[in-house]
Amino acid sequence: MISRNPFASENDETPQLGLRFEEPRSSRRIWPVRDLVAQVRELVEQEYGDIWVEGEISNYRPAPSGHVYFTLKDAEAQLPIVLFRRQAVLLRFRPEDGLHVLVRGRVSVYEQRGQMQLVAETMEPVGAGSLQLAFEQLKERLRLEGLFDAERKKPLPMFPRTVGIVTSPTGAVIRDFLNIVSRRHSGLNVLLYPVSVQGESAPTEIVAALAELNATNFVDLIVLARGGGSLEDLAAFNSEQVARAIAASRLPIVSAIGHETDFTIADFAADLRAPTPSAAAELITEAQHKIAEHLATQSHRLERAARFQLLQASQRLAHFPVSRAESRVTTLLHRLEQRLDDAAQRMDAAVLNRLRRSQNRIAELAAGVLHHDPRQQLAHAREHLADFRARLDRSLERLIESSSARLVAFDARLHSLSPLAVLDRGYALVLSAEGALIRSTAQIGSGDQLTTRLADGSFTSRVETILSGAPHAPTTGKRGKRSAR
Repeated sequence: MISRNPFASENDETPQLGLRFEEPRSSRRIWPVRDLVAQVRELVEQEYGDIWVEGEISNYRPAPSGHVYFTLKDAEAQLPIVLFRRQAVLLRFRPEDGLHVLVRGRVSVYEQRGQMQLVAETMEPVGAGSLQLAFEQLKERLRLEGLFDAERKKPLPMFPRTVGIVTSPTGAVIRDFLNIVSRRHSGLNVLLYPVSVQGESAPTEIVAALAELNATNFVDLIVLARGGGSLEDLAAFNSEQVARAIAASRLPIVSAIGHETDFTIADFAADLRAPTPSAAAELITEAQHKIAEHLATQSHRLERAARFQLLQASQRLAHFPVSRAESRVTTLLHRLEQRLDDAAQRMDAAVLNRLRRSQNRIAELAAGVLHHDPRQQLAHAREHLADFRARLDRSLERLIESSSARLVAFDARLHSLSPLAVLDRGYALVLSAEGALIRSTAQIGSGDQLTTRLADGSFTSRVETILSGAPHAPTTGKRGKRSAR
């Protein structure tokens, strides 16, 4: 077939008439669909290996495998997006239909469908930070579940004996907290549970700390404290697992995270929010501090009243004779001495009672420590292990003896049922050249080579004559040729 070449130029060496012969069909390159799509995919991935795309999420479909599929669209076009599970778990917000986002990834072609798609590596919302969006979404979800309801809040103990504080052991938070507690309530014990308050491991450490403090009876309430920081720095306290651990706590929890203007999910889940860690120390010691202030006020009033009474007594005594005044003063002193003795006796009894209770408490704690002593538990475990080992040895011996007896019995039965045992009584087995057992003269013919197996060996013979009849009939003929084997 002759046709005009549309790509011919003036400098081509083709005939001036512009005619060419069409290439034979055998010289055409025929692309299999798979190869063509694969090559297009490689070219597209090389050209668009790392790009950002902006659009609106639609048809959001999370798969049971953890992968996420959705469509990114604008007013004139749309692009399928796939976000695999390993990248999806790293998102700090929950994607949903209608959300305007920026997606970073590489353009590829899904070969099974021949469809262009964007394999996403990361995604962030447009117009709002991902951390803030994740904060609002988690806050709303937990609020609907009732984790922030006022009915779930536990009251703080008025006079706690021991407070557990979950925070970093090296920050300024713990120093400020201890300074305020020592100034306002020196008798309050503080148990520090050190954790990381920032980083990927922080939520797990905080949850473990809350669980361990709830499992013991060492503290009366828990303070979850951290200094101020950005939203990224406070991410551990906006974690869902930390919020659920706070809500599940048996002990009341005071959250003291960041500055007064900082709010976290932990603040909403806690039983009481303190604006700062220092404010948390003041709230915990408020009742004790009020009592101390009240006692100081009463002591001042009592001192003023005593001075007034002494002044009035001095004025009255000035009108009495010295002897009578001395007698009344002596009587008053005797009464005061007696009251002082009574007060001293009651104070000694109270001190002894308090000391006895403290000794009993120390004995209980010592017994608890000994009860959980790992050395004692290890000794019990070793005793159980020795007992189990002895029982195992006895069981193995009985099992071996029983198995040996059964093996001997099976061997005897096997030997008694073996067809080879019959050979010991003078019988023989006759086998054909192919190894088949000869049971009838119909199976053999003249000239066949047979193998006869006896108890102590076998020999080969050749059939010369075949006689039919009873086994006791006389036989004639020559003996077959015999060869030892």
